[in-house]
Amino acid sequence: MSTTKLSFNEKAGYALGDVASNFYWRVFDVFLFIFYTDVFGLPAATVGTMMLVTRLIDAFSDPVMGAIADRTQTRWGKFKPYLLWGILPIAAAGVLTFTVPDVSDSGKVVWAYATYIFMMLAYTFINVPYGALLGVITDDSKDRTSLTSFRFIGAFSGGSLVAYITPELVVMFGGGDEALGWQLTMALYGVIAAILFWFTFQSCRERIAPPQNQHSSVWQDIRDLGSNKPWLVLFALALIIMMTISLRASTGTFYFKYFVEREDLIGSFSMAYLLALACGAAATPFMCRYLDKKVLLLILMTLVSAFSVAFYFIPKDAIGLMYGCQIIIGFCLGPKSPLVFSMYADSADYSEWKNGRRATAMIFSAAAFSQKLGGALAGALIGYLLASLGYVANQQQSSESQAGIVLLMTVIPGGFALLSVVLIKIYPLTEKRLTDIQQQLKTRKANDNNPMDNNNSSIPLAGEGNQHG
Repeated sequence: MSTTKLSFNEKAGYALGDVASNFYWRVFDVFLFIFYTDVFGLPAATVGTMMLVTRLIDAFSDPVMGAIADRTQTRWGKFKPYLLWGILPIAAAGVLTFTVPDVSDSGKVVWAYATYIFMMLAYTFINVPYGALLGVITDDSKDRTSLTSFRFIGAFSGGSLVAYITPELVVMFGGGDEALGWQLTMALYGVIAAILFWFTFQSCRERIAPPQNQHSSVWQDIRDLGSNKPWLVLFALALIIMMTISLRASTGTFYFKYFVEREDLIGSFSMAYLLALACGAAATPFMCRYLDKKVLLLILMTLVSAFSVAFYFIPKDAIGLMYGCQIIIGFCLGPKSPLVFSMYADSADYSEWKNGRRATAMIFSAAAFSQKLGGALAGALIGYLLASLGYVANQQQSSESQAGIVLLMTVIPGGFALLSVVLIKIYPLTEKRLTDIQQQLKTRKANDNNPMDNNNSSIPLAGEGNQHG
């Protein structure tokens, strides 16, 4: 176990990886659904089904990628090499996904499925190892929270830039041809992301290795997840929170285009929200000085639920009130990612303590699985609800369709946020309990290195028997 304190340069270098990732993820989150309906020309229900099917396929690929990464051995480590190996696939996939082919309607559906599956698999190939890198850079819980705060400051700052400039770039590059504008914009994003991933590769160091002589199969890793209660709670929690976030993010474009009828505000509204997310992420280490991670997350998600429901009552001409409420929601959601991903790293420590084995990438890949599943369910819900209420792209919407858009932006995600509060309450790892676990892990490893003094190498925590495999 490493107790090295991380430098600012390493934290910033790691954060650049999520800036790079958000040149793709934020585009998917904010623009992809409306691109498929209003530019690509697919019906909303078709897009909803495609989002569900393709993201389910991709979600199941995450644990596979985690198992592969956990078993990778190079002179650079297990996870870092993928930051370089994945650059060309993700850049190519981004351009192809946002290419509108000159084919029949059925041919477009086939193209959309094929390229989006390729896009998500390429994203998995580079992003699962990137996420797992968090779990092997340091074992210090506070440093992990700080590192994840840096990561998501980068993610939300990069995402806010992407949300704001993407519509402008599409217009500039397209010159009246929106399809061409999207294609060239994604080509530019591929070049920028490649440079940023290279900086992350150069900046970070893997310090934490699995226990010596660890031997376990992929099925054993999966069984370990099934007995890891903190991880199981986080899995469900990430899925529910991602539905909250994805519903609001994807519906926001429809909300301003068809309900508020101010399409020109989409970029600035998204940017204000993402900057609020970044501020919330930046404030996370400060808030964690005074509150346990579990308690803090409980308070924040309660506020997200309350303000999401309050958004429903904002009149369509009260633009300032919309921005104010959105900024509050963004600030409350900002700490969610640093907290939850830090808790995932903590659950890797718990798994090693309980089972005697460590599969960091499997834990983080399965976390990505739950997030993508949440995004898939949110996309399907948007598509099916809009289709059932008579949504027609680029037309004046009926009152029923407008009402559905408003609900998808406000009350429905507010309900999911409230459900997340219930899940947070049953999360079992407090800061004190985690400290005890990490101390026992250090004692075990010290005893493994000194076999003449290996008594009491695994002292059970209060309320638990000796779980060491």
